[in-house]
Amino acid sequence: MKKLIVILYNIRSTYNVGAVLRTCDGLGVDEVIFTGYTPFIDKGLPHEQEKLRKQIHKTALGAEDIIPWHRIDDINDAIAECRQQNFTIIALEQGQGSLNLAESHNYDEDIALILGEEVHGISPNILENCDKLLEIPMCGKKESFNVSVAGAIAIWEIRKSNLNDRRIHLRTPE
Repeated sequence: MKKLIVILYNIRSTYNVGAVLRTCDGLGVDEVIFTGYTPFIDKGLPHEQEKLRKQIHKTALGAEDIIPWHRIDDINDAIAECRQQNFTIIALEQGQGSLNLAESHNYDEDIALILGEEVHGISPNILENCDKLLEIPMCGKKESFNVSVAGAIAIWEIRKSNLNDRRIHLRTPE
């Protein structure tokens, strides 16, 4: 199975961070990279870290202690690290040339999936540094989903070819 890394870029909400971590654990993401001002337990003084841990835990329900992670403050450095390991860099973002997630795509390479800022999305200068853009087609009047929901949809689409009817786990038990 190919590797999948999720890069969280400037996600403001600890609850979104926790929800994404839980999804990443459930769908066998190999690692999460925190970039920009995305909150996590490695930031701030001990009492601030404890507050962040409690908030993230509300939605992660323990996944924050399971999923491998590290922080790279500058997203361009995170992209460079993934590219150095031969990952295809994909941003979940609407834009010119974005691939429709509803259409069939082949995900047979190692992928680093960028999930970006809840309100403003991923800036054009970062998108220029990506190999592909994925877009979730919207049917209603709103232009986007919550980042944790959109992330779950995209991760599922990328991972579903690795799942089967016997519910074989993606990770081997430790």
